[in-house]
Amino acid sequence: MKLKGNVWKFGSNINTDAIIPARYLNVIDPEELAGHCMEDENPQFVKEAKEGDIIVAGTNFGCGSSREHAPIAIKAKGISCVIAKSFARIFYRNAFNMGLPILESADATDGIQNGHEIEVDLVSGEIINKTTGKNYKASPVPPFMQKIIDDGGLMGYIAKRRVFRNE
Repeated sequence: MKLKGNVWKFGSNINTDAIIPARYLNVIDPEELAGHCMEDENPQFVKEAKEGDIIVAGTNFGCGSSREHAPIAIKAKGISCVIAKSFARIFYRNAFNMGLPILESADATDGIQNGHEIEVDLVSGEIINKTTGKNYKASPVPPFMQKIIDDGGLMGYIAKRRVFRNE
């Protein structure tokens, strides 16, 4: 699966409260959550991020609480994937559970800047910076996790395969 979009660059240690502030944790509608995604970290993101855009960040993206609201808000905002040097363990799992593709690549996060246009191949892990012409490599998404993403998240994966049949 290939994704293409403009980059929104963030630093290291972006916690789940920065992704979706705690004051919105009583909200369950993904579209409403999307309207507040990263609003305290970068108010322009809420106004200007477009469908297909990509977040690139430093280390420990998604640290803090284990709220699933964070990847839900990012996905509902239309962000096609998140690339970071590293992810907090719980965010990593929640992202896949919610169907949000994520990749780890230190070289890419160092070489890609805000506003660059990039293309990401989730199968090969190749990241092409269309703005600079440079190529980067990330560990590709394992095939079984790619199926979870393709199915819209873990619940979609389970429903499609009827994993928990009660017959």
